[in-house]
Amino acid sequence: MNLKEATSILPPKIIDDLKNNFKEFKLTKSQKQRVIKKTVELYRKSCYEPGEAIGVIAAQSISEPATQMTMRTFHIAGAAEIKVTLGLPRLVEIFDARRTPKTPTMTVYLQRNYNTMEKAHKVAGDIQETTLKDISIDPAVDLLDMRIEIPIDPDILKERSLDIKKVIENLKESIKIKDIKIKATKEKILIKPKEDVSIKQLQKLKTKILKSHIKGVKGVSEVRVSKKNSDWVITTLGSNLSKVLLVRGVDTKRTTCNNIHEVLKVFGVEAARQSIIDNVIDTLEEGGLDVDKRHILLVADVMTADGVIKAIGRYGVAGAKGSVLARANFEETIKHLTKAAIKAEVDKLESIIENIMINQVAPVGTGMFDLVFKPKPKSD
Repeated sequence: MNLKEATSILPPKIIDDLKNNFKEFKLTKSQKQRVIKKTVELYRKSCYEPGEAIGVIAAQSISEPATQMTMRTFHIAGAAEIKVTLGLPRLVEIFDARRTPKTPTMTVYLQRNYNTMEKAHKVAGDIQETTLKDISIDPAVDLLDMRIEIPIDPDILKERSLDIKKVIENLKESIKIKDIKIKATKEKILIKPKEDVSIKQLQKLKTKILKSHIKGVKGVSEVRVSKKNSDWVITTLGSNLSKVLLVRGVDTKRTTCNNIHEVLKVFGVEAARQSIIDNVIDTLEEGGLDVDKRHILLVADVMTADGVIKAIGRYGVAGAKGSVLARANFEETIKHLTKAAIKAEVDKLESIIENIMINQVAPVGTGMFDLVFKPKPKSD
């Protein structure tokens, strides 16, 4: 078999790969024919048969190994020393399409001219969120003058490239409370309400003010700098992808996070689909499981087919099926049947589940074909 004949069988991507490899390895004509023959053989084996229940097979192929996974919730993410949720809880988060993961993280890559240890630490400092609490020492309420006193640690200010004036400016922007006066000495920030307040109100105000954003990206509580191959990479606990991509020195093409909804918002549905695939594969591999990628691709396609991320559950894929009986079979049976009765919905019995429920031949495998045999009339 030559390359021209294989074009009618193999996808264009595989044909291009074969051409490139033939050039790279300088194969003889007989070697090329053997490679093409083997490629076609492997490709045909990887294809599914018409009528095969690929949805059921994908569900079994992912969920059966997942039941063997470790139940440990946290894991230290390599040299970065960031605790992340892995194992079965992480798979549940992905397939349930949770809005925020239990441990949101980002992997931040740097541009080529920022790819040094010193610059990586500087960028990490620009990303990590600094609140007023982080730079203060023993904040207290002065009951005599009815004001809040916040002593500032000069060493932390220096470490985070801040000064007291910058802290006051950012504090005024962050608080947005008109009825308070903010003063600063070399060592303290003094905050006093303009109107008379109770001690309880003053304590509440202190708690609120200490959470004020001073520097960095909101939501990023921890950063770790580590080296992966030739790249200096920043791993974060907490994510805010849209803001991190605006930080100078960050490589916007490779930086990503484990929050699939954030990826959808920033990069679009195709990137969200790829994020689902990558996160599922990483989680399974960390648990020592080997699941064929095609099953995961199918699930990711189903979750993102409508341009949004749908959970595999009653409020997502399973709850949005066109068949009344299929919806009722999954969860909340009475609710689905009642709603269908009110709306006078018709079930056309086109899928597998509803046909099994009413004891009909399911349209899967040989059951999806109607074969008619017309014998030739016998001649006299």
